[in-house]
Amino acid sequence: MRLALLSVLSILCLGTAAEAAPPSVQLDDLTWTEVRSALQSGTTTVIVPAGGTEQSGPHIALGKHNVRARVLAGRIAAALGDTLVAPVLAYVPEGGVTPPTGHMRFPGTISVPDSVFKATLEAAGRSLRQAGFTHIVLLGDHGGYQSVLRQAAADLNKEWAGTGVRAHYIADYYRAADVAYVRALRGKGLSDVQIGSHAGTADTSLTLAIDPSLVRSDHVPGDHGPADGTNGDPGPSSAALGQLGVDLIVSQTVGAIRKSRAEKR
Repeated sequence: MRLALLSVLSILCLGTAAEAAPPSVQLDDLTWTEVRSALQSGTTTVIVPAGGTEQSGPHIALGKHNVRARVLAGRIAAALGDTLVAPVLAYVPEGGVTPPTGHMRFPGTISVPDSVFKATLEAAGRSLRQAGFTHIVLLGDHGGYQSVLRQAAADLNKEWAGTGVRAHYIADYYRAADVAYVRALRGKGLSDVQIGSHAGTADTSLTLAIDPSLVRSDHVPGDHGPADGTNGDPGPSSAALGQLGVDLIVSQTVGAIRKSRAEKR
């Protein structure tokens, strides 16, 4: 009888937990009532991830940053346990349009001015604050707009001073990919020339670990360089090397968010 009672109680507890937990950490997978329930159950944090629509050589799809930002932010949110993820911002600063500069020199890249990107971040933050989130986390998969993320968070915090709601710019998300991940690849015997800064071994491997369908394997071998939008050698790339970056980005970002939320301001 005692075992039977414990079994029934366990089933009831599991059922209650299943009802309380949202079916996804992705905001746009949820209904408004599911978001409301998550807020009422203690979800205090929402991540606003920025991606980008840009060229990454002839072998990586234009949406690389958007897919990586969504997947990695989702894993970070799941690890935190009290966090949801807003839709990825796919339209970001990528260079001048007329005349084209930076990634805009390659077909398919989409760019918006810094001011438009910043205004969108701030409007999203205000919307999520209105919904009931008290920690709005800004992070980005692209190096070119990190200063805009930082400034948007700073301006939102000035606006929200004394309200108990805070914006957090998490530099560790990009720093983990740009510093710790590169160091880990060097530890595997790869040179800086191979690792590269754009669409080389680091970038390609990280993408393979997230979604291999984004990488055109028939275009990875051969000569690469600035003319085709590549800085580095994608030849040695593998999903196993990319997993090093995934693990570092998730663990370091989770730690940084927890630290930032705990700080008194």
